[in-house]
Amino acid sequence: MARAPKLKLTVQFPAAKAFPEHKAALPRATVAAWLKAALFADAELAVRFVDAEEGRALNRSYRGKDYATNVLTFAYAENEDDPVTGDLILCCPVVEKEAAEQGKPLAAHYAHLLVHGALHAQGYDHEDDAEAEEMEGIETEVLNSLGFPDPYK
Repeated sequence: MARAPKLKLTVQFPAAKAFPEHKAALPRATVAAWLKAALFADAELAVRFVDAEEGRALNRSYRGKDYATNVLTFAYAENEDDPVTGDLILCCPVVEKEAAEQGKPLAAHYAHLLVHGALHAQGYDHEDDAEAEEMEGIETEVLNSLGFPDPYK
């Protein structure tokens, strides 16, 4: 039996003061479990939960889009042989707003976005229909294994 991938994880929560309920819902062990479920190789990931100001600044600086987005993934592997390393930035107010709009529990939306970000860190993308279908299928399978419903329904 193959061993489960190992995860070296750093969790940063500078938005904790403004979003204490988010921090309470996201203990490090829970974040680690959700990420590990989406890993196919050992990984070193940093997860940072930010406010709208920081989320917007990062999205503007790195993607040229002047608004806060739900998750940004900075993957550092340059080829398939490099270790999986990356930073996942989740914007608390955007995640909260989307969860409410979609009628989802906050934890379910965070789980989806963490799985989504972990897949990006491993080289998955959704630039075309085939890639999107593959990535969404993996996300759905992983989230089901964690007890969450299909995030796309």
